[in-house]
Amino acid sequence: MRQIVLDTETTGLEPAEGHRIIEIGCVEMVNRRRTARTFHHYLNPERDIDDGAVAVHGITREQLASSPRFREVAQELIDFLRDAEVIIHNAPFDVGFLNAELSRLGAAWGTLADHCRIIDTLAMARELHPGQRNNLDALCRRYNVDNSERTLHGALLDAEILSDVYLRMTGGQATLLLDESPPAREAQMTAVTSSRRGERPALRVIAASTEELAAHRARLATLQKKSGGRCVWLQLQAGEATES
Repeated sequence: MRQIVLDTETTGLEPAEGHRIIEIGCVEMVNRRRTARTFHHYLNPERDIDDGAVAVHGITREQLASSPRFREVAQELIDFLRDAEVIIHNAPFDVGFLNAELSRLGAAWGTLADHCRIIDTLAMARELHPGQRNNLDALCRRYNVDNSERTLHGALLDAEILSDVYLRMTGGQATLLLDESPPAREAQMTAVTSSRRGERPALRVIAASTEELAAHRARLATLQKKSGGRCVWLQLQAGEATES
């Protein structure tokens, strides 16, 4: 399973008002593990950047004067995202800007959804934690993900942090920080930071017991009967046995 975690920075809040993307950051995950592949570009927006936006990400128009235009990296971006599951926090915002940029290139480019599947982690977080703050910083605190390097918003760093949050949010690994002592929280934060850098500890493997295996086989037999012989798991097992 190939997933891409994506984030953007922009000149302002509304693509309908002519605001543009100035930074795109993407990190790749395969089978829920980060790979070494990334996509990262600063872009010349060919327009001014709102003061409020500069206060968020710290990027000025002067810094982008020699950066490529979106049209110059568009094909590389689409090739990187094609057929992947793209994970974005507050997806309507980033997708709206990306679709606006693609529309400037012509109808043949389509929309982002024509090239990949999109998952909105903000919508996921609101469903999991209704009535709570669910911005990226709040999720980092809730899931014990180190975001100490995030003094300003940056597309690539935010994509890296979101990948850690997403894995914890979808892996049932959340902890209640209020119940943890400061030393325990510090140890967990260190473990998360090491994980982001690729220093992953060996995973504990727990084998199923004889009783659990028997219950599993019985459940598959029931599914096989109810599906008229179309139980996918048994079909996969049969295929593996044939290959071996």
